[in-house]
Amino acid sequence: MRRSDLGEFEEVVLLAVAALSPTAYSVVIAEELEQETGNSVSTGAVHAALQRLEQKGYLTSLLGEATAERGGRRKRLFTVTPLGGRVLSEVRAVRNRLWDRIVPQTILKWS
Repeated sequence: MRRSDLGEFEEVVLLAVAALSPTAYSVVIAEELEQETGNSVSTGAVHAALQRLEQKGYLTSLLGEATAERGGRRKRLFTVTPLGGRVLSEVRAVRNRLWDRIVPQTILKWS
């Protein structure tokens, strides 16, 4: 995996899809990211990231059932593909290796 294939926002969107699956769709993902980060997240930005992740093969989507709350429109539900799961695992492993190299005294100085 080339690290440039997955931007930071794409990474958290991909993680949110994994956490919310099988009910992951753009509005719920944006709400989850706002709750977790405390920052405003637009559904448009989430939708664009979902499209990029699907084009890269990290996600797959299907249309769910029509719902009354959406005026009879169907939601596009996203799930992580095996490739997307491998990419997430690789990114996590890199981050963990780097965190493991930081001595506890350094982390205490940041507090």
